[in-house]
Amino acid sequence: MAKNRILFECQACGNQQSKWLGKCPECGAWDSFIELKSEQIKVLKEIAKASSKASEAVCIEDVELEHFSRSSTGDDELDLVLGGGLVEGSLVLIGGSPGVGKSTLLLKIASNLAKKGKKVLYVSGEESKAQIKLRADRLEANAPNLFLLIELCLENILEELHKKDYEILIVDSIQTLYSNKISSAAGSITQVREITFELMRVSKAFNISTFIIGHITKEGSIAGPRVLEHMVDVVLYFEGDATKEIRLLRGFKNRFGGTSEVGIFEMTSKGLMSAKDLANRFFTRGRAISGSALGVVMEGSRALVLEVQALVCESAYPKRSATGYEKNRLDMLLALLERKLEIPLGHYDVFVNISGGVRVSETAADLAVVAAIISSFKNRPLSKDSVFIGELSLNGEIREVFSLDTRLKEAKMQKFKNAIIPSKPIEDVGLKCFVAKELSQVLEWM
Repeated sequence: MAKNRILFECQACGNQQSKWLGKCPECGAWDSFIELKSEQIKVLKEIAKASSKASEAVCIEDVELEHFSRSSTGDDELDLVLGGGLVEGSLVLIGGSPGVGKSTLLLKIASNLAKKGKKVLYVSGEESKAQIKLRADRLEANAPNLFLLIELCLENILEELHKKDYEILIVDSIQTLYSNKISSAAGSITQVREITFELMRVSKAFNISTFIIGHITKEGSIAGPRVLEHMVDVVLYFEGDATKEIRLLRGFKNRFGGTSEVGIFEMTSKGLMSAKDLANRFFTRGRAISGSALGVVMEGSRALVLEVQALVCESAYPKRSATGYEKNRLDMLLALLERKLEIPLGHYDVFVNISGGVRVSETAADLAVVAAIISSFKNRPLSKDSVFIGELSLNGEIREVFSLDTRLKEAKMQKFKNAIIPSKPIEDVGLKCFVAKELSQVLEWM
């Protein structure tokens, strides 16, 4: 008789081993390996067999371009993040912290698509029909082509999906579903993998556009194995505090477009709405105060004026903290200030915050961050009519940034008068520009 194969799987990342390990070599989790049953191993083999079909190499010049059919979701910001609209047969994964607005947004999108004549199936494993109906009344999201299904079993969902030829499927959420083929609990690694694979297969076979809501871990990533993100076509993350009005929808993967665009939404009494006027949402105009500087960053194709707040105070045990800004880059800028400008920050606490809950990832905000820190250290207010734009190098040089003219036009539109920049703009945008090549020149200007 053939010996049964024994397989252990990490419940944190999905890593598989032939023997039990105390610590996962992939993600470092302790005591996370469990032994898979024969039914679970059989499902894994079926998925691997279906995803590894033999194919023949084709010359790239002979490949015909495939034209994807897109349709608007009825929301300009979501269409922007998706790359121009929803692609037929695509599988979209949306993650975010609890209460950020994932279910609210997708219920509104389901209504928009249903009002356009598409049959939409909204599957919920977390709420009752009465709860969803109550939210739909508040959002004005009732439509005759929008159908609700409260179900946890995948097989029952697929059976309902074929009854009325649905064109859109929304699953809230993937961690609550289970398949009868697998005996493990809902939300386990094997269950999530099997359900996602089946939804992907059905979406591609019948051109059903599918939205999946995914829970996130305390680290901010989608709960479940990384293969979940690899299997879907689009991965979107909601950013922002649930207690604030502004939310950001950022794309991390898109097989049908770029991931540079960011959707900006505002939470209102009627749900998440596309934020039309964002010009003055991320900064305040008032009297000049120390520790505050304004910068201009690019979020996709749009420029945003942001307020950088800094607090520097003497301390016996110095701390460095950054909210909305990369902590490692803040440490580098502080070292640069001590080295080049001889500002003794070694005995001071330094706290940096990006106003409005925005997370800045580009380096063009370096100059604004440094200006806010110096302003707080010297207790010297900065003019609210000036913006700081520039990237700082390790030797104290201020380097050029991309889309400088676009940033300056946005600053001019917001009625700013001065701009501290690394080089002269190509076009005259009507701002008084101060060109600074080194950090010491900015200190002289302040």
